[in-house]
Amino acid sequence: DETARLWDAASGECLHTLEGHRYAVNCAAFSPDGQQVVTASDDETARLWDAASGECLHTLEGHRDDIFCAAFSPDGQQVVTASYDKTARLWGAASGECLHTLEGHQGGVTCAAFSPDGQQVVTASGDGSARLWDAASGECLQTLEGHRDEVECAAFSPDGQQVVTASYDKTARLWGAASGECLHTLEGHR
Repeated sequence: DETARLWDAASGECLHTLEGHRYAVNCAAFSPDGQQVVTASDDETARLWDAASGECLHTLEGHRDDIFCAAFSPDGQQVVTASYDKTARLWGAASGECLHTLEGHQGGVTCAAFSPDGQQVVTASGDGSARLWDAASGECLQTLEGHRDEVECAAFSPDGQQVVTASYDKTARLWGAASGECLHTLEGHR
């Protein structure tokens, strides 16, 4: 219905309806301090909201296709968005300005996540790869290749030393974050 809603977890009461997107909302995430919410939409925008008031603080514009995913950095200072336009973008959470466009994937970017220390970003793509990026410069550090189909999701381990990817090829893979080497292929899904 083109909205996101904030709910009171204890009572189940709807606190705010976040209105402003023109198409479906694909993702919503809180900032680490719980003060803001980011939403990602098929309308090619992400929006930053004040969690207490439900007011839209910034509309993040620049992607040229649906945005699948959005997440805050661990310190809450940046937001990453992942889009079917084959890019991810890093944004200043306070300003709403685009800091870097992460280009290089040959398919839509389905997922993006920060490392626990906020120094890196991992992206997953329909091109069958994942990539590691420097969050400060936007430079691609590693390309993780080996899946035989689209990579739907990627995340860092809690210590930031490994990355896990999940693919439509029915496998997950563990990678060394520093080396980009595939450490294990996890098989068994049908």
